[in-house]
Amino acid sequence: MAPTPSHPRPVARSGPHPDPGRAGRAAFLAVAALSSISLLAACGYGSKSTAKVNPAPAAAVSPGASDKKLSADTVKIGYFANLTHGTPLVGLQEGLFQKELGSTRIKPQIFNAGPAEIEALNAGSIDIGWIGPSPAINGYAQSKSQALRIIGGSASGGVELVVNPEKIKTLGDLKGKKIATPQLGNTQDVALLNYLVGKGYKEDAQSGAGDVSVVRTDNKVTPDAYASGSIDGAWVPEPTASTLVAKGAKVLLDEKDLWPNRQFVITNIIVAQKFLTEHPDVVEAVLRGSVNTNAFINANPDQAKQDANDAIKAAGGNALAADILDPAWKRIDFLDDPLAGTLQSEADHAVTAGLLKKPDISGIYDLTLLNEVLRAAGRPAVADAGLGKTS
Repeated sequence: MAPTPSHPRPVARSGPHPDPGRAGRAAFLAVAALSSISLLAACGYGSKSTAKVNPAPAAAVSPGASDKKLSADTVKIGYFANLTHGTPLVGLQEGLFQKELGSTRIKPQIFNAGPAEIEALNAGSIDIGWIGPSPAINGYAQSKSQALRIIGGSASGGVELVVNPEKIKTLGDLKGKKIATPQLGNTQDVALLNYLVGKGYKEDAQSGAGDVSVVRTDNKVTPDAYASGSIDGAWVPEPTASTLVAKGAKVLLDEKDLWPNRQFVITNIIVAQKFLTEHPDVVEAVLRGSVNTNAFINANPDQAKQDANDAIKAAGGNALAADILDPAWKRIDFLDDPLAGTLQSEADHAVTAGLLKKPDISGIYDLTLLNEVLRAAGRPAVADAGLGKTS
């Protein structure tokens, strides 16, 4: 990251998003730099976490934040250092969450796998987290509806099937090929298996063997696996997909094209039910920060993209080159709507793929506070597709 100038940089903004200045961004960078992370997509159904968790000390309160007192002194927030988690990356970098939280300190924690984040939520190590749909569904189902609620959306899209164009020219050429996904049962693994079953291919969900070989490969390793020829393609999130394209792969299918309105949830916001009950004011403040951050991202895409890249680098990852960052960022839509109808579809896809018995996810959403935030901003409420809390 280039040195920050002595005066806050001017940024074109839409709506009430005052720049918290250099100190807020520097505080987050100092915290995030203490963590060493791997870039890995959200993981899934029943998989046991072996991922490292990277705790960070409580973040300093930005001078741009108000001194309002909320019901908790600290809120512990989990997320991935991944572009599909752009909302927390940008919002923390720009100080937009701290502005809403006032004197409540943010304690960030970076994860590289969904099961580890769910375990942390269950253990009380985090209170609120950004996470993919598969681990959210699994965590809710395994806890018999007691562990978490989904309280908002964050991102849609940003997943592609990319292939070696010399070996695979059309979707009809997949038979006999080796296609990577990030992890058994993760969100992209579910999507690929569901797609293959829908096309009549015979697949063993657990082993990945079948008409198409599904090769579970850590996203860190996937580019080298592609370069060596050990895989013929991959169904992966950004920025892994664009990294492969930079190595000569071709986008054969954008997963958006498989969904109504080209939208599907890739990142949700979850909260521990106990924390939601005890500290609704803190949860509402985080949601205001999320809504303001998504507005900032959409109004200032270039600055937001750079913020996310700086945050990834500060957290111990490698900054992304422009030929990877630019196309990857464009393929992700940042929004507040959790796209609840697509969550039920993703759960159904896991059943079709043979990875999950039909889960009961009724009550998984509580969008009350999000809709209050949206109403205050003069925006329409979002729907829970009949999956909302009933009591």
